[in-house]
Order: sequence, then C-alpha cells, then structure tokens
Amino acid sequence: MHDSGTGADGSTGAYDIKDASYFEGARRDFVDELPDNPQAHILEIGCSNGNTGALALQMNKCGRYTGVEIHTEAAHKAREKISQVLIGDVEQMELPWEDHSFDALMLSEVLEHLVDPWKLLRRLHRYLKPGALVFASSPNVSHHRIIRMLLKGEWNLTDDGIMDRTHLRWFTPRSFAVMFEDSGYRVLSVEPTSPFRFQVKLQLALLLGKGRHLFIKQIKIKAVRKDDAPAD
Repeated sequence: MHDSGTGADGSTGAYDIKDASYFEGARRDFVDELPDNPQAHILEIGCSNGNTGALALQMNKCGRYTGVEIHTEAAHKAREKISQVLIGDVEQMELPWEDHSFDALMLSEVLEHLVDPWKLLRRLHRYLKPGALVFASSPNVSHHRIIRMLLKGEWNLTDDGIMDRTHLRWFTPRSFAVMFEDSGYRVLSVEPTSPFRFQVKLQLALLLGKGRHLFIKQIKIKAVRKDDAPAD
C-alpha cells in the first residue's frame, strides 16, 4: 500500500517493523468507481498484498492489473493475486511500460511517502491513456486534531495515521488537488474517503459549510489524465 526509499542494505527500513495489517485491505471505493471493462489494464503504485487488484479483476473492472510495491513480503503475496508486480522504489526504478499502456491509475496512501510525488505524477503521465482515470488518497494535515496539536506547539509522530513517522510529505485537500492539476491531471472531485457522520454534517451546517477541510481525515481524489504532457 505504501512506497518509500530502501535502506543502504536493500531493506525497507521503517516498514519492516510494521504490523502485517498495515498492508491489508482492498480499496473497494476506488474499484466501485471504475467502469466495467474486462479489457482494461490498471496500474497501482504501492499495491501492497494485491487485494485491491484482486477485487478489480474479480469484478471484471479490468483484465490485467499491474502493481509496484517496495515491501518484499507484501509484493510476493500480491504476485499470487494480480497480473504483474514490480518490487522496488518507484522513484528510483526503471519503468518498463510502453506509452499509453494503462486505463486507470491507483495511488492509495502512497504519495505522502515519496521524496518527490510531483515528479512521479508527471513521470507516470506518459504511461496512461488519454482520459485515463486516476484515484488517489492521502491523510489530511489540516484535520482539526492536527490543528489542535499545533496550537499546543507539538508535532508528535506515530506508527500510523496522519502523523505516521514514515511520511515525508503532508497535504491538505487543496494542496493535494493542486499537485495533480499541476502534474498533468484534471481533478473531478475532492472528498473524504468516508462520508461525514451526522454530527459532522450538523457542525458544518452551523458553520454554513465553512471549514469542511477540518473534518476530512483522509483525502480522496478522482481525476483524469489531461492530453497535454505536464511541464517539467
């Protein structure tokens, strides 16, 4: 599910000590929004153990699913479920695909782990077909809990969640969308990964809809590839 740099000895550093559940889970919300197309070829960066790809294949959303994963154990599990898995740091490795190979791109909780996610998005652009769908998610650093922590003068890293110590980048809903727009994609929607609860909807109503970003824990973006190549 996540991608980051390897250690000097080829290990995956902080990821080696994470619980196995960190790499579990399928993004049903992403897969549900894909058109039914058994001929499609989908690319996922940070494919984890392959559960999202396996679901897409099972639901006839694609006929081929390729993943890239830095965590070796998770990647080997993925190879049992999806069409192809490349193991390594996507920011450093050679990418073997031809231009316009993929109908969709998945980026679930991965861009915040990269040194230069802007560069990767521009690099992947050429491998997507014109109009290819893109789904991505990332923690929201402008969530009210993080704001309250900052007001106390703190910046406390954790083993998972928004303040995961393996994160190299943090995004707000707006900055996440701008990154895609600046990298060759047209953003169609910016939403929380889970619908707001009633209490949050009530608070937003009292705030006249202002401050919506304060209640989004995980940002979910749906975008499409623009035809024009992104500027370097």
